[in-house]
Amino acid sequence: GRVDEQVKVRGFRIELGEVQAAVAAHPQVSQAVVTVREDTPGDKRLVAYVVPSEGSDGQLTSEVDAFVARRLPSYMVPSAVVELDALPLNANGKLDRTALPAPEYRSDAGRGPANAREEILCAAFAEVLGLESVGADDDFFALGGHSLLAIRLVEAVRARGVTVSVRSLFLAPTPAGLALSVGTERVAVPENLIPAGATVITPEMLPLVDLSAEEIERVVSGVDGGAANVADVYPLAPLQEGLLFHHMLAEGGEDAYVMPTVLEFDSRDRLHAFLDALQRVVDRHDILRTAIVWEGLSEPVQVVWRRAALPVDEVALDPRSTDPVAELMTIGSGAMDLGRAPLIHPYTAGLPDGRWLALVRVHHMVQDHTALEVLLAEVGAFLAGRGEALAQPLPFRNFVAQARDASARAGHERYFENLLGDVDEPTAPFGLTDVLADGSGVKRSEVGFSPELRDRLREISRRLGVSAATVMHVAWARAVAAVSGRDDVVFGTVLFGRMNAGAGADRVPGPFLNTLPVRVRTAEVGALAAVFAMRGQLAELLEHEHATLTVAQRASGVAANVPLFTSFLNYRHNTPATPAGAEGRPADAPQGFRPVFSRERTNYPLAVSVDDSGDRIGLSVDAVAPIDPHAVGSLVRTVTEGLVSALEDALDGGEDLPLSAVDVLGEAERRRVVTEWNDTTALVPDVLVPDLFAARVAESPDAVAVVFEGVEVSYAELDARANRLAQLLITRGVGAESVVGLCLPRGVEMIVAILAVWKAGGAYVPLDPEHPAERIAFMLTDSGAGVVIGLRDAAEGLGDDFGPDRVVWLDDPRLHGELALLPGTAPEASIVPGALAYVIYTSGSTG
Repeated sequence: GRVDEQVKVRGFRIELGEVQAAVAAHPQVSQAVVTVREDTPGDKRLVAYVVPSEGSDGQLTSEVDAFVARRLPSYMVPSAVVELDALPLNANGKLDRTALPAPEYRSDAGRGPANAREEILCAAFAEVLGLESVGADDDFFALGGHSLLAIRLVEAVRARGVTVSVRSLFLAPTPAGLALSVGTERVAVPENLIPAGATVITPEMLPLVDLSAEEIERVVSGVDGGAANVADVYPLAPLQEGLLFHHMLAEGGEDAYVMPTVLEFDSRDRLHAFLDALQRVVDRHDILRTAIVWEGLSEPVQVVWRRAALPVDEVALDPRSTDPVAELMTIGSGAMDLGRAPLIHPYTAGLPDGRWLALVRVHHMVQDHTALEVLLAEVGAFLAGRGEALAQPLPFRNFVAQARDASARAGHERYFENLLGDVDEPTAPFGLTDVLADGSGVKRSEVGFSPELRDRLREISRRLGVSAATVMHVAWARAVAAVSGRDDVVFGTVLFGRMNAGAGADRVPGPFLNTLPVRVRTAEVGALAAVFAMRGQLAELLEHEHATLTVAQRASGVAANVPLFTSFLNYRHNTPATPAGAEGRPADAPQGFRPVFSRERTNYPLAVSVDDSGDRIGLSVDAVAPIDPHAVGSLVRTVTEGLVSALEDALDGGEDLPLSAVDVLGEAERRRVVTEWNDTTALVPDVLVPDLFAARVAESPDAVAVVFEGVEVSYAELDARANRLAQLLITRGVGAESVVGLCLPRGVEMIVAILAVWKAGGAYVPLDPEHPAERIAFMLTDSGAGVVIGLRDAAEGLGDDFGPDRVVWLDDPRLHGELALLPGTAPEASIVPGALAYVIYTSGSTG
């Protein structure tokens, strides 16, 4: 029977043939049929019937279920898979669908684990999600999971001896689905071979980087204490490579990636306790004792110092200052020396009332958003006397080795070539393409989601089995399409970089973050389809989260000196503090100090961060002029409302609204753009143009009226020249309803001639001197023009066909003498308001 028919199940339009092809692709399936059954009235379900091939292992139904789930959106996965010895046939040898047996549907929630691996996974799900129990078919994201928890889940599973990939989690987010997946291979990281107390560092001691003895000597020369203070040397991580580029671009000026935070302390003792705790955290982690060296080397490297003391500078503020925080920021501004560890620099200052301020500047080279949370949590642990209970620190070098795995580069290149190979233009919202700025001109605006929108976003995500981040990526794609004038858009997404970074990656400080491109063809998909496509794209992108943006740029067709995209989306989970003792993080904030200022900057002209704090969701929009960040935030919120509504309608049985049809303007904004901004009605006096012009001449005779190629003509001069030419035209017979041809190029002469014709009471017909002579002759004859004005240089043969006595050559010296004898005052011509003003000939396209 036909399998290419389209059916509708639970609000989704589904091609049965596509589902059947996915089922039949399983290597142990010899025959497959997919149909829609309604065994319970009103409850339509997809059911797959399969005939196993020889050598099937007896677990075909569960394997097919997971196999299809990895290839199709969840709404296209059959609710049941039935194994048959053979498909039933009728007397004609065709499939007898009526003889297909009713299936035993799987439970969507609550089914217990069927094997040891499912049992391990169910336990890990429950632990990470904070639930008492989780069923084998329960969806991770439907239960409240998100990307931060996904990191912990993968590590919890690995701790139990089961290896799974993050991509598998996003594509099959249930214990049953993960039980059939195979995780990525871990990179074997060579040991650090530099012994403590080494007086000389040799190339053999550096297994992660290839440096000559001379290059090593250059590296060591910049370290306080020389070789004895060198703990490790290895290359840069992907994000660090981009940060170094922007640091070098700044040439000692403003660095967009120095992140300042100002803290206020109630006493000097509190300040000293904080600085002591911060130093102890620096002592724990190699990335916080890291310097960057690149000059004179074949490739940039990071150098871990064994001991790196915080360079605390105490400064004096003006006691009369009304803004001591701003004054401290100014004193502590400027470039940071990347060659000296640590890349953390505190500036302290006392206030007249006994309070103290500390400006802590940290370079993004050693810290990202998650790393900041780790750092502050450990500082809090030391201040609370729990520092000894902190887990053993893990080296950043393991992540670098994982991220720079040479065997993965070819896979990165193939992925981005498939994704971006035919993209040959940048996606630049508002037309801004400068991604080399220092971030100093960025303005921020925050736009919150209402509790209703927050809850609807979470609920529709749960119903779809995706994260809220996936839905917001689709919303941002629609917004980018609107503000860039494109329906095929590319934008950056910020990846944690910790998904495949190894055990304990969520508690290692350091710059794991990476920004990589996402592509959406907004005109080709419906809202539902876009969400499921985005889930698949983000899941696949996670397998390439350590690729460099350079690899993606080169894989596209965009020129190397042009950015692939100039905006990005960052979905941030601002998790609340965990209970005391959990991973050593304190439940209560340290006492005696509070943050009073912090700032993150970016080199991109437009960046949107979705801040998800559990009980609230809001947008932080960073943009450079002329972009209005608040307007962008409002637009994204409106798109989100429209997208959520479209998804709700589709799941409730409605059509899948095209993504390009989702509104980007709310009612108020639409009224402003469509009605208010177009309300340009103005009262125009019942006055002829020559009279309006004469009034302007009388009002401002010396004002500039016309500018052309550096030549300026005042109103008075323009009026006099037009009046003299009008007097001449009247002597040539021009009057009311007369038509005068203007065979002139653009310029001052054209304006003079138009005014002169009107002042004489006639109408003009414009003639392009570049047109063929036959075309010009036709228009002159057809319009009934009695006189034509031209330039000999532009229309030499005009007088041959029209008659020399009927052509006024403005560049004829004899004409200049004739005009000089005429008065420069307006002629006494009869000008009727309803008379002809001009005649114009157009092509079919312009007409």
